[in-house]
Amino acid sequence: MDTLTFPKRAPGGGERVEFLPPESTLEMSTQALRNFDRAVGAADSGPSFALRRAYIFIGTVALTLGGCYEMYQVLQVGGITTLEAMVLVLFVLLFAWIAFSFMSTLAGFFVLLLRKQDALGIDPDAPLPQVRSRNAMLLPTYNEDPYRIMARLRAIHESVGETGCASQFDWYLLSDTTNPAIWIAEEKCFLQLRRDVGADGLFYRHRPENTARKSGNIEDWIKRFGGGYDHMIILDADSLMTGDTIIRLAGAMERHPNVALIQTLPIVVNATTLFARLQQFAGRLYGPLIAAGIAWWHGSEGNYWGHNAIIRVRAFAQDAGLPELGGRKPFGGHILSHDFIEAALMRRAGWAIHMAPALGGSFEECPPSLLDFAARDRRWCQGNLQHLAVLPARGLHWVSRLHLLTGIGSYLTAPLWLIFLALGILISLQAQFVRPEYFPKGFSLFPQWPAQDPVLAAWVFLGTMGLLIVPKLLAFVLLLSQRETRKRFGGGFAALAGILIETLLSSLIAPVMMIFQSTAVGEILLGRDAGWQVQRRDDGGVPRGETVRRYALPTLVGVIMAIAAYAVSLPLLLWMTPVIVGLLLAIPVALLSSRSSVGNGRPPLLFATPEQTTPPQVLVRANQLAAASLDTIGCPVLELRNDSDLLEAHLNNLPAGKRIRGQVNPHLAIARAKIEDAESLEEALRFLNTHQTFAVLNSQALLRALLDLPISPEPASHLEPAC
Repeated sequence: MDTLTFPKRAPGGGERVEFLPPESTLEMSTQALRNFDRAVGAADSGPSFALRRAYIFIGTVALTLGGCYEMYQVLQVGGITTLEAMVLVLFVLLFAWIAFSFMSTLAGFFVLLLRKQDALGIDPDAPLPQVRSRNAMLLPTYNEDPYRIMARLRAIHESVGETGCASQFDWYLLSDTTNPAIWIAEEKCFLQLRRDVGADGLFYRHRPENTARKSGNIEDWIKRFGGGYDHMIILDADSLMTGDTIIRLAGAMERHPNVALIQTLPIVVNATTLFARLQQFAGRLYGPLIAAGIAWWHGSEGNYWGHNAIIRVRAFAQDAGLPELGGRKPFGGHILSHDFIEAALMRRAGWAIHMAPALGGSFEECPPSLLDFAARDRRWCQGNLQHLAVLPARGLHWVSRLHLLTGIGSYLTAPLWLIFLALGILISLQAQFVRPEYFPKGFSLFPQWPAQDPVLAAWVFLGTMGLLIVPKLLAFVLLLSQRETRKRFGGGFAALAGILIETLLSSLIAPVMMIFQSTAVGEILLGRDAGWQVQRRDDGGVPRGETVRRYALPTLVGVIMAIAAYAVSLPLLLWMTPVIVGLLLAIPVALLSSRSSVGNGRPPLLFATPEQTTPPQVLVRANQLAAASLDTIGCPVLELRNDSDLLEAHLNNLPAGKRIRGQVNPHLAIARAKIEDAESLEEALRFLNTHQTFAVLNSQALLRALLDLPISPEPASHLEPAC
């Protein structure tokens, strides 16, 4: 395969700053969902995986049948009414969901306890393999903090360099940024990065339009540069990976030519608020069990989470091109949650998709507050509900369809739980206030009142809670068997205290999240598009007024539930306390959990994780670099005017787009008129809005015309709105 080289000098001998290498094009085929005639190829999990999957599903069915029978016994006293039948159906669906997760976690417990070998033979303790393939590290970004991005990118770059395999990797920052100030700051940071570590193998590409969002960003890179590489590792804006992990992933791809994708298990780091630390602790302690369990029975039919994974470029280009869904948004248009679909399409074509849960060295960050988490979750909800249109696609492996169903179900369960609770209250209200009209077939002097067995109901409740709590206890048991890891969690007692408090706080947050997700599903079904907001990654502080406004609905639902339950009886109110208390305390819990709780630099006593007590070098380095960056994002036009190297690099790397006669960019046309009308640069900057400034920055001629305007003697500190 051809090696990409970086042109350092222009033909005239003078130095010319180029952000991109020569193109090495690769065709990317859009996949048809309704037509697929090729036979499935080499990927085959084998008979042992059939037995593993039988264990998962037989166990799930057995638990569900047992729960269904007990719930039927609760409701059948006096006969099953229509409302009770609806409750029974919902209970079966929800209990099956819990049982399915429980069986996977139970499998993961035994896999980790018995230290089963990785299916791909990836051993984190073995010597590093020699990498011969060409690999591209891709970091897509969209209006993110450029200083923090460059800090992480440099830390990963240095970590790979320490392995001795740096020559086999190129690095691409793929920007879809639409904020002009952030765009120019990205270029400024990128130039500084190249000065610090060298220009070889470091590239930057900016798209004027973020068509198809992240999936379109990756597709654009493949079509222009993918032909020069064997594999690509996809990062997110908050991703970190160690060089050791990256080399082992590349080595595994070389040893297994039928594998298209290997997904790592990203561990949450850098949490500062109570909410984020809660997610960080839970993910670090329970996540490995869940990941080991699903990897154990998924086999070569694994899934893709969109980042911190290595992908075979040829397989992705040939078989993962996403179609545009028909119909209007939110269900139609470009696919938002592209990763599940890309994995399913590559598996359909015969490629193996694997997960390496025990590899380690893969990190990400968590939203700092429940509101930020819910905002991201809203976008994911829409993307997963879009998968309803992909489910009937021809040729998909049944496990791939199950992945899609799991993603859809993870959001539909929220409104199902809400309906389940509402029906329970309605049944109780009906028994308390409504005249009975439930007569059995045939002659009867007396009606059958709706009735339930309270003792059996308590046992059903305890059984359901057991399926939710036992996996946490299994994680603790596993931790006790791992001496070094236990120390890094702060010790057994600290970990147990963390589990107990995490369970309590999660039980308070869960009802609020149920309302948020139910609202999101309702909005999507009504046709409301979520758009694409930038994820907030700061300390989590949310204005008090916004908190009260956003949490008003969960609080109101809690008040209504409490009044309805108390109207029936005090025992019913006590029975529903776990849900009602979480809703009523939504605002104070939100205010408490969104505050920064780590400030002295020492690992916390509660919710400590190994990455806090003994952080890996790549994490330490990334945080040092981010903290050392004192620059701020300034006015983009003035940044270019005051830095000739930055201006030259920006102009040299603007895409040479061909103008189509008859098509006019309205923002560019208005910007041209405003610049012609302005008497000074400062006046032009006051005239231009953000969209117009962005258009100017994409036009060499108009940007030069803007910079040629004379400078006003008055101070420029009040420039608005472009700056």
